Amino acid sequence: MHKIHLFTLSTLLTTCTACAGSGSKLAATGSAPLAPDQQTTSAGHSTPDEAQLLQVGIVIVDGVYNTELTAPMDMFHHTVFHAKPGCRVFTVAPSLAPITSFEGLRILPDFSFSDCPPIDILVVPSAEHSMDSDLENIHLIHFVRDRGQRASWLLSLCDGAFVLAAAGLLDGLHATTFPADLDRFEAQFPAVRVERNLSFVRHGKTVTSVGGEPSFEAALYLCQLLYGPKAARGIARGLVIDWDLEAIDHLEFGTQNLP
Repeated sequence: MHKIHLFTLSTLLTTCTACAGSGSKLAATGSAPLAPDQQTTSAGHSTPDEAQLLQVGIVIVDGVYNTELTAPMDMFHHTVFHAKPGCRVFTVAPSLAPITSFEGLRILPDFSFSDCPPIDILVVPSAEHSMDSDLENIHLIHFVRDRGQRASWLLSLCDGAFVLAAAGLLDGLHATTFPADLDRFEAQFPAVRVERNLSFVRHGKTVTSVGGEPSFEAALYLCQLLYGPKAARGIARGLVIDWDLEAIDHLEFGTQNLP
């Protein structure tokens, strides 16, 4: 697996931030071609209005893991330097009270569940209680279900897949989660078609990742789907990442007629 240097603390101290690398691609029936390189990279365009940017909402709760938060934050934020329009990245939490990550970072959410703007890409990172008490949090599950149904894309990192599954958003889909929790995931959510030994799985508009370092891979993969390989390579270079999608173990299902 390629080594990735993490710049997580500095990225969390900016308003909105937004990264990837490793293994051999497994081809799957129904895989679709990636977006053209120049889909959104026309030279000479001015900086887009906020309304033009894709809105990326990252759900955070107490105990969120730093990497599962900062990996997608870095990747999606950096799209603005390589594609037009890029992404606007923000955090959303049950309330505006500070969130404390599992590793101890104190984070001020940008929005609460009650005042959150529309979301195009809903990101659900893993947190300390993603497999237990978070699944009993009615407000969290209802928010994820409602916004997930309306979003154009869903991305979960590590055990964030448990939250998506509890919200009914993975029923009938191929998905993955943290390797040590796959058996529990399969037993708890029999409607989900669990995949193993992969970095991430895309089924339709949903991407699920094993988390940790591959969180960068899954987020950059989605950036490539949205903006093309050229933009993805540019984002990777800026974060000193050796990006080669063909070298990453992943699967794609049900991609017809999707962006």
